[in-house]
Amino acid sequence: MALSALLSVAEVRRRLQLIFPQGSPNRANCTWDIAARTVFVMLYVGAVEGSETWLRPDQVTRMTDAQSARVSEADRRAWAKESLASDRSEIPGRWYAVNTRESIRDDTIRAGLIANGVVIERKGLATTSPAPRYALKKSFVALFDTALTTDTLAKAVGAWQAENLSTSARVRIAVVRKGAIAGGEGVLVTFPSGETRRLAPGVSSVITKAVVEVFAPRFLRIPGVILLSESRTKIVSRDDELARAIGLNIKADRNLPDVVLVDLGPKRPLLVFVEVVATDGPVTERRKQALAELAEAAGFPSKQVAFVTAFLDRSDTAFKKTVDVLAWASFVWFPSEPDNLIRLQEGRAEDAKTLAEWD
Repeated sequence: MALSALLSVAEVRRRLQLIFPQGSPNRANCTWDIAARTVFVMLYVGAVEGSETWLRPDQVTRMTDAQSARVSEADRRAWAKESLASDRSEIPGRWYAVNTRESIRDDTIRAGLIANGVVIERKGLATTSPAPRYALKKSFVALFDTALTTDTLAKAVGAWQAENLSTSARVRIAVVRKGAIAGGEGVLVTFPSGETRRLAPGVSSVITKAVVEVFAPRFLRIPGVILLSESRTKIVSRDDELARAIGLNIKADRNLPDVVLVDLGPKRPLLVFVEVVATDGPVTERRKQALAELAEAAGFPSKQVAFVTAFLDRSDTAFKKTVDVLAWASFVWFPSEPDNLIRLQEGRAEDAKTLAEWD
């Protein structure tokens, strides 16, 4: 099988970032520099499904800038053979140190490229075998065709994603992309009652819309929206009639959360305080205490109150920045993975359950 024309490492990385946009599972492992260099070397030696040529992770460490510039078929085939030889001599300008091969194998190939279905593993090899064992799938290699233009590449990437990414992965990507480009006339939110309100453009509004339209009907039996605000002072919607019906007295002050929901399904209504986080402002222990006091003053005991922080996605900087201050006994929800809910379980040593006792 003839070797295909090569893209530069920089272009390989750019295409990886298009193929695996924000919101993609294991995105970092598939788009960082090591991933781009790994894919480049696999293309360089022709480690492609059906070719019977395979890559060994230490080949990536042995590549150099000088060698990567030698792109004739003869040069590439010669290096593919030489790079598998057990030569312990120093390689001037090598891309990575020898001991980086484990990281390339575990963090990039296994956790990233194999996990996302773009690399296959050679069958029949013992775990300890030093033989090369990894190759790129043909359908994935097609996305690195040098003849692809901006438009044809975009179409090819879209078709590949539709064919190869799971439904949940595509949903996650779409939600994150929507958050990134939110703008225009703003974000229209439809309430459980059927009423609508338009929020200002921005990621916060995209998350808020998802809280009302997706989270509430998924996780509450009979959901209602008591209050929705775009800041601590700007209230977009306030249902005083519903609040009075459940005995809640709402006062507009800086302690109000972004969204106040109620579940009318249980015998005793459940009050749900939701903080929407695009940059900062999660439910911390201090914030949780302030909201608990607000609920208590309105006649709601702790058992009838829940606290939720909503972020756009698990890969979002806002989540990574604030995860260590999130309050125990609160929930975390991501519009990009709408069916999943994280509970930060709070307990005492004497009340701890074994893993087998959890559903």
